[in-house]
Amino acid sequence: MRRKRRSRWHWRIGLMLLLVPLSWLGQSQVKAKLREPQAILVLGGAPEREHFAAEFASEHPDLEVWVSSGTNPEYAQWLFQEADVASDRVRLDYRAVDTVTNFTTIVEDLKQSGVESVYLVTSDYHMRRAAIIAQVVLGRHDITFQPLPVPSDDNASEPLVRGLRDGARAMLWVFTGQTGSVLGQRLSKS
Repeated sequence: MRRKRRSRWHWRIGLMLLLVPLSWLGQSQVKAKLREPQAILVLGGAPEREHFAAEFASEHPDLEVWVSSGTNPEYAQWLFQEADVASDRVRLDYRAVDTVTNFTTIVEDLKQSGVESVYLVTSDYHMRRAAIIAQVVLGRHDITFQPLPVPSDDNASEPLVRGLRDGARAMLWVFTGQTGSVLGQRLSKS
């Protein structure tokens, strides 16, 4: 009889532990649909992401553009200028060294600027991992996002394990302020 009670109790605890993150995720998804993005957040790593963002920004003149560790400043400034995006709308930031730090180095600046929602621009194959990290890091600051994947020639998305690894690193940042970037670099090489 005791075993049945224990197994029921464990099952209930397990269900509650599952429901808490699922309800948080669902709530953040609803917020993302209700909030109109105020800025474009571009993750560096491929010049076509900035090209895409420049075109998108020229069609949406009320949005600021935040570029995290993209192309060199001269090229980025020229690119946005060619797209008729005023330089005071573009913020270039070069502190990030990987996808996790794309978010952790810029999230405080977004929050201080009053940004509550962003369009997230990255390559289509990279979006799953970026969205996992964004859910944790931006979500920690109650900033929602809407993905804007940039089409690429690479049809395959990144392995899920990379997204889970970087999601864990994002959680580490939430609890400790550290990104575990040394660990991330070691795991990337293996």
